[in-house]
Amino acid sequence: MQKLKLPGYPFRFREKNGKPLIYDDLRRRWIVLTPEEWVRQHVIRFLVTEKQFPPSLIAIEKKVLINGLSQRFDLLVFDRHGKPLLIAEFKSPDVDIDQIAFDQALRYNTALLAPFFLVSNGMVHFICRIDFVNHQTRYLTEIPAFSEILNLKS
Repeated sequence: MQKLKLPGYPFRFREKNGKPLIYDDLRRRWIVLTPEEWVRQHVIRFLVTEKQFPPSLIAIEKKVLINGLSQRFDLLVFDRHGKPLLIAEFKSPDVDIDQIAFDQALRYNTALLAPFFLVSNGMVHFICRIDFVNHQTRYLTEIPAFSEILNLKS
């Protein structure tokens, strides 16, 4: 798999029926290793290891109902009260982060109302804070630590 603009982490790999798998520590199961999954696993490790996000507050690929349609977000982080804090959308490293990727994350967030969203292809990362009251989005220069993002949310 391609080297990403994230720290390298040790992962467990295996193969099944000719397909590469990666062990997901949060879901506690083997997942087909696609380029998008490679990005997701790196970002999760980065959030947990470098930014002290509690693993117990991270949900991966869960359904959300949007305009009556069932959709799946890539990753959602909750605050300590169980409210959505950060939604993330991941793309393969060879997919440019464009308005379509942002729109996808924002569409999921219409139902979740997380005050932060992250879009990453492993090479480029965008993190934004959403002010729902004033209908504004502000880009942050880096992904804050979990404690910092809790303070920024207020």
